[in-house]
Amino acid sequence: MKFQLKNLALAIMTTIALTSCSNDDDNAPISGEGSLKLEFDNVYGDADLIFGTEYTNSNGEKVKPNNAIYIVSNIVLTKEDGTTYTVPKSESYFFVNEADAASTIITLPNIPAANYTSVKFGIGVDQEQFNAGADGQGDMWTTAQGLGMTWSWAAGYKFMKFEGTTTTTSHTDAVYRVHTGKTGDVYNYAEVTLNMPEKALVRTNVTPQVHIMADFKKVIDGTTKINFEEGLDVMGGTKVQNIMANNVPTMFEIHHVHND
Repeated sequence: MKFQLKNLALAIMTTIALTSCSNDDDNAPISGEGSLKLEFDNVYGDADLIFGTEYTNSNGEKVKPNNAIYIVSNIVLTKEDGTTYTVPKSESYFFVNEADAASTIITLPNIPAANYTSVKFGIGVDQEQFNAGADGQGDMWTTAQGLGMTWSWAAGYKFMKFEGTTTTTSHTDAVYRVHTGKTGDVYNYAEVTLNMPEKALVRTNVTPQVHIMADFKKVIDGTTKINFEEGLDVMGGTKVQNIMANNVPTMFEIHHVHND
């Protein structure tokens, strides 16, 4: 009996010790730096975005995308205590290209170790960077030219490019082009803020991957609906302004976070 009581007491003490160690680990300060990945998964409504696949919009028009690129910029991460970390502007411009799988995963190095709860980013190039001129753009401008993401320098960058063919009442497999960017005096730069369903736990030995869904259906069939029967090229004026103001900020959603 004494032997049993002794073993029971030892088991209780061991449990308390382990719990204490666990609590100490949970409360240990987080330090150092790590990396974080943003994965952009392009979809069309409830389906994966696949070039050459036909999708039907709410207005009955059919579209078959063959090109989808957008600029992600000015990334800001918010920690669970409400403070933020801003990725240096010079390191915070990325071209997400559906035709290039590697470009859809953005790796952010040198991130302060912390628990992050939200991410903010721009779609397009902010006015400060735009005003730096061609000589101030470096590799970014060269990359944009190679991807067909520029107009003349007076117009600057295309912030988003969504192209393919469409079948409407009077068109069959006609080429459509949706290009967004600065139109007149309206800059059309959009910002997106997304809360994470789970915290992204950046550590020196843990690189979280934030899985972001990007719904291209909402670009042309969102709050503002584009009717290709009225015009196959959407590149300026109020249509582009409405797409960037109303549709683009709603096309992104965090699906989940991997912390392994």
